[in-house]
This record gives sequence, C-alpha cells and structure tokens, in this order.
Amino acid sequence: MTISTHPILDVKQVSKSFRGLKAVNGVSLKMLPGQICSVIGPNGAGKTTLFNLISGILPHDEGHIDFNGASTSGLRTSQFASLGIGRTFQNLALFKHGTVVENLLIGRHIHLRSSVLESLFYLGRPAKEEIAAREKVEQIIEFLEIEELRDKTVSTLSYGQQKRVELGRALACEPKLLLLDEIVAGMNREEKEDIARFTLDIRDEFGMAVLMIEHDMQVVMDLSDYIYVLNFGTLIAEGTPAQVAANPAVLQAYLGDQGGGHV
Repeated sequence: MTISTHPILDVKQVSKSFRGLKAVNGVSLKMLPGQICSVIGPNGAGKTTLFNLISGILPHDEGHIDFNGASTSGLRTSQFASLGIGRTFQNLALFKHGTVVENLLIGRHIHLRSSVLESLFYLGRPAKEEIAAREKVEQIIEFLEIEELRDKTVSTLSYGQQKRVELGRALACEPKLLLLDEIVAGMNREEKEDIARFTLDIRDEFGMAVLMIEHDMQVVMDLSDYIYVLNFGTLIAEGTPAQVAANPAVLQAYLGDQGGGHV
C-alpha cells in the first residue's frame, strides 16, 4: 500500500513530570498513515505515560503533539476520540456486566448526532443512527471472529476473549490512529497469533495507523515498520526492527549488567 509522507502523528520534544520526576523527558516520534510502529522499553520506561499524553488522558508539560496536522493542546479528553484517536488499555476498560454487543455499541457513541429530544421520542435520525451503529458492530464482530460471543456477558469471557472485545470497542470508534497498550499480554500463543493477524488486517483493510506498546518482542519484531525505545522516560533508540535489535543501547537497557539474552 502507498504510505503518505505527511505524518498522522507528530510528537515533538514532549515531557511530563510527576512530583518533579520526569516520566517522559523530551520524547519525539513521528508516524505516517498506514504505519505500524511500536514503543518498547523496560518496565517504568514511560511508555504508558506517553500513550496517555497522545490520547489526551494527561496533558503534557512541555513540547507539542500534532495529529493530522493540528495541535492537540487544550483539547478535552473526550475530543480525542472524535479527532480519530482510539486506544485499548492495559487494564481492560470494558463494562463487565454488559454483553459483547453492548460494549461494542458504546464505542459508536462519538458518531451519534441526535439531540436528546430526538432520542427521547426515537424520531427519524436516532433510528437511522442505531441501525448504522448495529451494522458497524456486526461488521466488527465478524472481522474479529467473535460471532459466538456476541450476546454473552463480558464478565463470563476468558481474558483473551475480553482483550478481543476491547479491541473491537476501539475499532467501533473508527479511528485513524489506533493505540494498542500491551494487547497480547496474558494471551496464549494462538491468541497472540490471532491478534497479530488482526493488527495487520486493521492496517491493510481499514487503513489505520497502529502504535503499540508491547513487551512481546516477537510480536514487535514481526509487525513493526518502525520502533521507538524508551528508558527512564527518554528516547534512547529508534529505527527498523533490525536496527533496534542490533543497537547496544537497547541491549543495555533491557539486560543491564546481567549479560546474555536478546531483544
């Protein structure tokens, strides 16, 4: 597929401190439409904080974040999904007592335009919007191969199944940029392979850019076009999977003085 040279995400020298400790320190990264990129690093490197800055959950203290050529500074958290930024969470953000379909429908809320009065009396536009929302949800259910789970309560599903529903909820927003926060954590090999396949299809079929935080290096190396490496909140390396795997600074960050192993 042809990738535009105009970045969909441009993070410039962004920093965030908590009680004087810089969790993210002058980090810059850039993504093009249709790219799959990863942010990796040891525990406590600042990866999730960086995701929270990009998705508007936290405001940044310094630097700039541009999405689709426009600054995200000053926007409310609720506006980021409308911009086209969707994400999954390391700790699942699902309504456990709702069904799979109900959880996916929640992801469609940003596309609803009906007024309270229209919705109250279920006039023309709300009916059309609900039909469209349910059609989109059914497409996602088919895409993620969870037809047999559609009417099950989320709390009854396995952890891997819940992760798939979490991915579906993010897809229901129809983002331009999808942030995946340790999406394969806790999954078995077969579940990881499914998620890897879905991630490639999300890029190829839906045209979404995907930015991942991931500890599974096999998934990172297999899927990523480009990788950014954080350690103690600072960007210590970036490049293609092959470049990052051979970078001594990356090996040192992961292995310290223990020696041996591989990225």
